[in-house]
This record gives sequence, C-alpha cells and structure tokens, in this order.
Amino acid sequence: MENEIPVQGIVYRISKRSIDVILSLVALVLLSPVFLVVWLTYKVSSSNRGPVIYRQQRVGKNNHDFYILKFRSMVVGADEKLKADPKLYQQYLDNNYKLPPDLDPRITQFGKWLRRSSVDELPQFVNILRGDMSLIGPRPVVRDELSEYGNRVNKLLSVTPGAMGLWQASGRSNIGYPERCEMELYYVDHASFWFDVKIFFRNIFHIATSDGAY
Repeated sequence: MENEIPVQGIVYRISKRSIDVILSLVALVLLSPVFLVVWLTYKVSSSNRGPVIYRQQRVGKNNHDFYILKFRSMVVGADEKLKADPKLYQQYLDNNYKLPPDLDPRITQFGKWLRRSSVDELPQFVNILRGDMSLIGPRPVVRDELSEYGNRVNKLLSVTPGAMGLWQASGRSNIGYPERCEMELYYVDHASFWFDVKIFFRNIFHIATSDGAY
C-alpha cells in the first residue's frame, strides 16, 4: 500500500543510534579546530558580525519540530529579508526552497565558501548527538516542504532525518522535487546498514567535489 510505513528492525535501529553517538562525539573532538577557526573568522571580520550558529526550525521524526544547527552563511535576519521580498520568495519556492548563490543577496562571501565546502553543516553533529538527527537519513525539511510529499508525509516522518541521505548522495541541490521526494522515500523503504554505508561514501565523494553544494 502507498501509505504503508516500514518497520525497521530493532537491532538495526539500536546499532545505528550507537554509531551516531560514537561518530558524532569523535567528529566534534577532531573537528574542534575547524570550529575555532570559523568562530575566530566571525569575530575578527566586520562583514561577518553576528551569531556564529544559525538555527532553523525543521520537521523531525513523528512530526516533532527541532532546530537544525549550521554555521551562519547568511546575513543576520536572512529569513525575514527573504519573506519581505515577494518576488525573491516566489523564486525561492519555484527553485525547490533554495536560491542559487549568485542570485541570493543574503549569502555572505565567507558563507559561499562555507556552503561550497559543506563546512556550514558541521554543527549538525550536535543535532546527531542529541538524537534530533541521524548521520544517514532523509534530509530534514522545513514545514512548507511537507506539501511536496502529499499523502506520504507520515512515511517520511516515520524515520529520523539525517545529515547525509540518498538525495545528497545523488547530487543534492542539482535534484529538485518531485524527484527528491521519490529518493527520500526510497531510502525509508530500503534502509539497512549496508545501504547506509553506501550512502555515506557517496556523500563523501559529493562533498569532496562540491557537487550540488549551495
């Protein structure tokens, strides 16, 4: 049935959560120098003044909202600036809830580098440690995007969203809706340890090549 929600095995779920905790702790320790460099860059650069961490509300497992964490790549008040410009906001909606960097007036120069390198995503290891996210899973969406999933929203929200997923492994922002929807739900139906490993290494490749990163 179209609305049937798959039940993942308890061994898989427990082992996946254990791996998430261990890897996120190790990553936060090993990447602490990167966190320090980014923090110092924001503190010494007048063009980047403002909070280092950007928090945006996303929808998590079982329809629970949480705040995803990123290094701020935009000007302060970017969300308000976007919604205050009807033409820009419509362009954002038409482009699958994103704007190309060269057309997005909200992104700072340092922010463009953060996005191309995917360094802006590193604070999400904190989300993973908290349990808001998993290392591998469908990318968490803003509530407006749920409409793209139609009557299959419950299937999407039956699993913990991930920092890396099949959509990112296949090209990230190069792939829009409805194809993205099909990819995310395919993962939900086929989630397994070895599928997670495959997605992880495919994501590493795309991060290294900056493919679809914006």
